Amino acid sequence: MFNRRDLLIGAGCFAAAGASLGLKPHRRMDLLGGTKLDTLMPKAFGAWKAEDTGSLIAPAREGSLEDKLYNQVVTRAFSRADGAQVMLLIAYGNAQTDLLQLHRPEICYPFFGFTVVESHEQTIPVTPQVTIPGRALTATNFNRTEQILYWTRVGEYLPQNGNQQMLARLKSQVQGWIVDGVLVRISTVTPEAEDGLSANLDFARELVKTLDPRVLRPLLGNGLTRQLGHQV
Repeated sequence: MFNRRDLLIGAGCFAAAGASLGLKPHRRMDLLGGTKLDTLMPKAFGAWKAEDTGSLIAPAREGSLEDKLYNQVVTRAFSRADGAQVMLLIAYGNAQTDLLQLHRPEICYPFFGFTVVESHEQTIPVTPQVTIPGRALTATNFNRTEQILYWTRVGEYLPQNGNQQMLARLKSQVQGWIVDGVLVRISTVTPEAEDGLSANLDFARELVKTLDPRVLRPLLGNGLTRQLGHQV
């Protein structure tokens, strides 16, 4: 026979189940759609020109975590006439969930033998009115040091750290969305943090100014794309 305590617990469980069902995401946000990033990425812009270096990373193996996380990955190397060189990686995933979500460089680099010796929030100016919230890192191993600049988008949010990324995903889920996400990483091999950051910022600014709006929207979200004067 049920007592009053059992009934209260049961009612609470039903209420929790109902709330959980109501908050379960049932809409998909896919800002990339059928766009192929690789075909719309420019080979030259500003003072930067692409180098023919082949793939900068090994292709994701079928069934691997990387294969499950990202639907499209673009890797390119660019150089400038003054000798500056940068590596670009864009990784897009069409569903950010508890199990599948963007891997942030400060977490990934240590798995490849690097030590992250500096990490801080870094805004990326594109125009006097528009900046991208990003992050800058210095990562080093036994034979090289990389200066890394990156930003991430999760739905309509641009989180600058792991906690913000988790909160962005949860907010989107509460609003009923399973959202997509993207990582844009720019890196320069140099021990000079100031020089590397300067090159990375210049590259990011020129890239965003040049990109086709069909690429800007999945990289920046609707809000920043509108601020840059593009219709979405």
